[in-house]
Amino acid sequence: MTAELCGKVAIVTGGADGLGAATVRRFVRAGARVVVADIERERGEALVRELGADTLFVPTDVANSADIAGVAAAALAKFGALDIMVNNAGVSGRLFEHFLDDDLADFDRVLRVNLLGVMAGTQRAARHMADAGGGSIINIASIGGILAGHRVMTYRASKAAVIHFTSCAAIDLGGYGVRVNCIAPGNIPTSLLSGALADSAEARERVVQVRRMMAANRPLDQEGTAHDVAEAALYLGSDSARYVTGVTLRVDGGTAAGHNDPLAVRATTAAAHQKESEG
Repeated sequence: MTAELCGKVAIVTGGADGLGAATVRRFVRAGARVVVADIERERGEALVRELGADTLFVPTDVANSADIAGVAAAALAKFGALDIMVNNAGVSGRLFEHFLDDDLADFDRVLRVNLLGVMAGTQRAARHMADAGGGSIINIASIGGILAGHRVMTYRASKAAVIHFTSCAAIDLGGYGVRVNCIAPGNIPTSLLSGALADSAEARERVVQVRRMMAANRPLDQEGTAHDVAEAALYLGSDSARYVTGVTLRVDGGTAAGHNDPLAVRATTAAAHQKESEG
């Protein structure tokens, strides 16, 4: 077991599943005590049972600022400190093929979870960290907040706002020794994309198609995992990154650096689809 976070206390919102759960597990292996904050009680409690006494589950809806205050208080009451705040909880919203068809019905929920949750989590953690002499805040955005696209525009807008907010908060909080950084994952298989679509055979096939296109656009010929994002969070939360603030670390296989040649992408996608059909 590595000990990069030995003695540190962290909160991970959305920590019961996906990127959040991978981050919780990695932090615990690195010696941290971790509060799992999530609306998914069953999964959160199962994860805490798995990882043991160095973890605590606190039911948390990050769209509710009172819940954010409550999880911070729980971390301090249970473990006596708060050194790292990972604002990971997020939702995608419904996927429409064209913006003209989008009813924007999920706008409030997406912005409250993806942006207000990050802002409130940053503020609540930073208030304690400022008094304690410093800390690390890590906000999880997406390459969807960097790259323009014609789908899930509310989601993209919320993640772009997280990236800009992170830079602003880093400037404001640097004088207190509080570092604020951002991770922008891309092409990481999680349930987030599936949640943007209705549960049907057609929707599941659409997820496969979207993932195929994303893979074809990725310069690195390998698929990212939640573990890759957790490793990035480990670095930003550790003392190794003591001179790093205000950055957006892209964990996306190079996707945001630039797409492959469009003709090659189409050829690769078609070949992959043909191979699956033959299999």
